[in-house]
Amino acid sequence: MTAVAFQAGILLVASQRELRRALFDVLDREGHPMIHSARDTTHAAILLEGREPLALIVVVFEGDGRSSATLCEQLRLLPPCVDAPIIAVLVDDATIKPTQLPAAIDGWLYASQIGTELIARWEQLHSRKHMPAVEPAARTPQVPSLAAVPVAANDYRFVFEDGDGDWLIVDPAAERVVEANPAYVRHSGLANSLLTGTPLSEVLIFETVGLEKALFDLDRRWLACRRKSVRGHDTGEANLRRVRHNGRDMVALLFRSASASVRPGAALAVLARLLTGTHDDASVPEAARLLMDDMELDYLAVWSARPEESSVPAQIVQRWRGEEQIWPGPQLQSSLRLVLSGRTLMHPNDARRLADVDPLIGLLGLRGFVGLPLLDERRSVLGALLAGSRHPFSEPGIVEPVLHCVAAHFAHMLELRRTREQGRAEGLLDALTGLPNRLLFNDRLDTIIREANRTGETFAVLFVDLDRFKFINDTLGHAVGDQVLVAVTQRLRSSVRASDTVARYAGDEFTIVLRHIVKTDDVLRVAEKIVQLMEAPLHLEDGPELQVTASIGVSFFPEDALDAETLLKHADEAMYAAKSKGRNNYRVYDVSPAQEQQNAALKARLRHAEGNGELRVFYQPQINAQSEDIVGMEALLRWEHPELGNIGPGFFIPLAEETGLIVSIGEWVLRTACKQAKEWDDRFGLRLRLGVNLSAVQLMQPDLPEVVADVLEETGLDPGLLELEVTESISIKAAPNLMENMQRLHKLGCHIAIDDFGTGAASLDYLRKLPADRIKIDQSFVRNIGVDPDDEAIVRATIEMAHRLKRGVVAEGVEIEQHLQFLRANHCDELQGYLFCRPLPQTSFERLLGERERLLSGQGLSAVPA
Repeated sequence: MTAVAFQAGILLVASQRELRRALFDVLDREGHPMIHSARDTTHAAILLEGREPLALIVVVFEGDGRSSATLCEQLRLLPPCVDAPIIAVLVDDATIKPTQLPAAIDGWLYASQIGTELIARWEQLHSRKHMPAVEPAARTPQVPSLAAVPVAANDYRFVFEDGDGDWLIVDPAAERVVEANPAYVRHSGLANSLLTGTPLSEVLIFETVGLEKALFDLDRRWLACRRKSVRGHDTGEANLRRVRHNGRDMVALLFRSASASVRPGAALAVLARLLTGTHDDASVPEAARLLMDDMELDYLAVWSARPEESSVPAQIVQRWRGEEQIWPGPQLQSSLRLVLSGRTLMHPNDARRLADVDPLIGLLGLRGFVGLPLLDERRSVLGALLAGSRHPFSEPGIVEPVLHCVAAHFAHMLELRRTREQGRAEGLLDALTGLPNRLLFNDRLDTIIREANRTGETFAVLFVDLDRFKFINDTLGHAVGDQVLVAVTQRLRSSVRASDTVARYAGDEFTIVLRHIVKTDDVLRVAEKIVQLMEAPLHLEDGPELQVTASIGVSFFPEDALDAETLLKHADEAMYAAKSKGRNNYRVYDVSPAQEQQNAALKARLRHAEGNGELRVFYQPQINAQSEDIVGMEALLRWEHPELGNIGPGFFIPLAEETGLIVSIGEWVLRTACKQAKEWDDRFGLRLRLGVNLSAVQLMQPDLPEVVADVLEETGLDPGLLELEVTESISIKAAPNLMENMQRLHKLGCHIAIDDFGTGAASLDYLRKLPADRIKIDQSFVRNIGVDPDDEAIVRATIEMAHRLKRGVVAEGVEIEQHLQFLRANHCDELQGYLFCRPLPQTSFERLLGERERLLSGQGLSAVPA
């Protein structure tokens, strides 16, 4: 078998873990360096994203084989699987016969033959495909293992020197390390000169077998062990195999750590967990733990500047992966003082030169170090974030932007804490109950909505009004009324979680936000609990026993409204509905009969909107961030109702999805836009990329790829000019055909973009699983550039992470020059927004392109964008 085939990956697909393990062990014993093990097609697509073509696919067939046959067809749609041979493994109780296997299957065997026949079947397939005719006496070539590599060839060196694995070459007779590869040196932090000649027992400690057995009784199984490193010991496992090294029999040892290395996916996971969590400063220790574990840090500290108290900073959290230390005071830490003065310190590889001026660096032996000031939106220093490692940062291009984003997150936490501390003096807390007042509640609700737009969170707003409270004030006096309000506050606080918000909105009105709702029933149980608690008699000091009941209204985000004012209005309306039903109960906001009637009329009208010529496609240009030339356009649907005028897509698109009309309307938009793009391409020759949105309903249609292919063929548009935009709010799990459709559309030559990136709960999933070429940062982040440092850090980190994953980036909602300068400075690829052009109808957009051509022709320039 050729060395190229041996280096290519192998994919194993089996729903049963035991069979996947058996297949893996057989191939691993042969020394194959890259084996992917998957449960199903979706899992395989994740593992193979961006991979080179495979050498072999092994699929386990169960039952009558129908689902496995479908799985094979789906695998063929994945680029690495297109040409790879497929071997079928039939489980013992399968009813499918070998003669019934699909034509795509190149070979087969029974599950009971995996250990004895799998390698032979693969050799036969490879021989038939690649080997010339041989004499009958010639032997079938064997699959090479590391044990069979000739001395002169040194074929194992390609994985030893260039791979990501941590390898050692060990002399089994002397039980000493002969050589360590660059990856091992980098991840352990121990120099090759220190490792060479060292007894293996001082480098690795095997937990289940003795050293001699590990070296001489080799079966290439993974053995649990601990590796010495600059951080102490890394827990993991090792795999050993014999090789010829410099003419001698040696052992090649591969170590893999149980902790995840710093990769773009791990970095995005850290950001996702931080930004979807609470913004309370009490969560700083947990955030610090996440960074330490996932970013391979040895030291992390967060300090508060505390300008309102003294010149001495206060330490909020400090974590150190090492022995207990006597820490130098903050006044001795020159790095801390510089960061608190507003300086940013970046020393990813050479922090040791700071040891002469900062005793902390020398004490901890840090080689990688970052110090970032924590800034509020006025650029005032709130504190400092210090992070370090005892070895150089292995991926500074990933670690640094993550730390910038986390610093903004910590700054926001500190700012919230100071707001709370200063709240009473500034009139943000109610003097009687200590609860947030209307002003602070409205500010918090706006913040919660912004976070929910990023994360896809659902939450509820409760409006609580005490029944007949005026009667208590009028008959028993305001002092008794105040006691009642304090007692009610205690009952409301006891009814909700610490992460929820309770506020005194006005007088006897209270508002509550219930966060992170999983089911509507959870909210209803809380409302019922409050009603029951309020029914219990109140025993006041030196006063009468009272019974105070409450009426509660409930509204949900985003179902009932997308803004704070409307959410409160709907909750207030529901509260009055509860009062009208006899008080002492709760009601959930419901759409009024008049609104339901209007929606029904609009749905009926929408059925005929396309035929009546009421639907129109507008186009908004996408601009190259550096040249500011037009490089693409997004097609946007508009409905011009004859009586009501323009109806926003945010209103009528959900109606179209409810009725299923979005399928036919979406196809009409696609066909209309592609036809127009083709005409403009023929006339202007600009090769403009056309973006067309796909709804969740369209994406679940199994024939979507065929529809797109038909439209492309009918209009003549180059598939490479069509970009299909998938909104991030669509759940991969909820859209069963999403992965398959995206793979097939990508295979057609179309581009895929993730729209509204950052507003859903699936940012990481989308980047990892979908074959996306580009992401579009949602305008809610872009519009806060220059206003919210937290959002600025998110935009900056998103661009960096996307580029690390080789995705292009388009920023939506660019409206002012400050947006442009920030995005350009942070290397955003393309821009879209009112700063350049609002969405235009077809005739106006065509005039725009004609004017561009006229201007460039007058300047003697080419009409083709840079």
